[in-house]
Amino acid sequence: MNTTELTQLIIDALDELKALDIKALDVRNLTSVTDVMIVCSGTSNRHVKSIAGNVIKHAKENKCKVLGSEGEKESEWILVDLGDVVVHVMLPKSREFYNLETLWDNTENEINLAASE
Repeated sequence: MNTTELTQLIIDALDELKALDIKALDVRNLTSVTDVMIVCSGTSNRHVKSIAGNVIKHAKENKCKVLGSEGEKESEWILVDLGDVVVHVMLPKSREFYNLETLWDNTENEINLAASE
């Protein structure tokens, strides 16, 4: 599965559980760690955990390797590492505090998600 297909798979999994304010950022020119960073929010700790779990479930069902995930215990910010794509599922207060979109300069790097809606 290529990066574009994996990104779409993840966005669909996020949409399925009503993740909020989904942003996909192309970070290939900024880091060698990953190609795409997806940031979204959940409404509660339980919602954040469910969203991240759904991403992992869909990835495994499609034979994508999940390299790791962190933050499930507190569920304020869960990171799911799928290699070419890294997913950040956050509570709004954590997302506002860490402001990842600004850190990774989303103005130039944001991927158009209109096709998935």
